[in-house]
Amino acid sequence: MRVMVLVKATEESERVGYVATPETLAMMEAMGRFNEALKAAGIWRAADGLKPSSEGKRVQFDGPSRTVVDGPFAHPRELVAGFWLWEVRDMDEAVNWAKRCPNPMAGPSEIEIRPLYELADLA
Repeated sequence: MRVMVLVKATEESERVGYVATPETLAMMEAMGRFNEALKAAGIWRAADGLKPSSEGKRVQFDGPSRTVVDGPFAHPRELVAGFWLWEVRDMDEAVNWAKRCPNPMAGPSEIEIRPLYELADLA
């Protein structure tokens, strides 16, 4: 099963983005080791970090009309700061890997795991 693993943004990550400090450099090194373990286990498919929503845009749809909204967007904890795409046996395996992840933010943080639709789901 494929899952999208979402690293939720924080007020801090939305305010300043990534700033190289001894703490963030140590976290990035730990995250690199975690990513290597994912690759060695054959789970890793893709991953990346996202810049703060202040650098993003949203396209809103209402019938045939389209409206572009510039960031930043409200409610940082509802935003995504980064992601992985993993291939796992089941949700339990995904949760076990997520629990092994280094804390992706300096303080409290959250990771959300969502299964992707497969062709069999659409039949």
